[in-house]
Amino acid sequence: MTPEVIEYPDRAIQAETLADAVAVALQACIEANKQATLAVAGGSTPATFLTALGKRDIDWTSVIVLPTDERWAPPKDDRSNEGMIRDTLMANGANPQLFSFWRKGATAVQAATGLALDLATHLPLDICVLGMGVDMHCASLFPGGDGMTLAMADGAPAVASMLAPGAAEPRVTLSADVLSKSQMHLLIAGDDKRAALDKALGTEDTFTAPVAAVLRRCEHATVHWAP
Repeated sequence: MTPEVIEYPDRAIQAETLADAVAVALQACIEANKQATLAVAGGSTPATFLTALGKRDIDWTSVIVLPTDERWAPPKDDRSNEGMIRDTLMANGANPQLFSFWRKGATAVQAATGLALDLATHLPLDICVLGMGVDMHCASLFPGGDGMTLAMADGAPAVASMLAPGAAEPRVTLSADVLSKSQMHLLIAGDDKRAALDKALGTEDTFTAPVAAVLRRCEHATVHWAP
């Protein structure tokens, strides 16, 4: 399906407005199911949103939070998405249950199968706040990635390993199937990202434009864009 697009005058309003919407949705899931699961992207734009979300007054102990993908590095590494979640969402007192992808002593390829099994009890995702690169990748679903055939397949395992020309290190990522079975929010900023999204939505090539493939699978997806 074609996603709804919401345009904001600036990134601060974008972050605060989306934080309000996600907080309301999380609390509704908690009231209905006694818990909620939230997957979030890494990067500078999601970091601003996560800082705002962490200040919202909800029952955080009933929320499971996980990255949409992870660079294969320990949480204390500067490039770790888990580390970013700790430094933003959890910096002001929010104390969710944090699902970690990192498995010390294993490679990304070795860890992927076990991670999929460990994550199974927390699926389907309730809410996903996804990011996108100018190359039209999302999570670690990269054009040219060595794990794309598996990660983009219908019924794929929840977690796949990925090594790609556009990524500096091995990664693990949620599969397209898992990402799309959620209340989806795509958070992007800048004219280059808007142009990339328009290009992605104009192609049917799943492997060239992974973000469009994920959005088309969603029952409802919203794009949040600011200049």
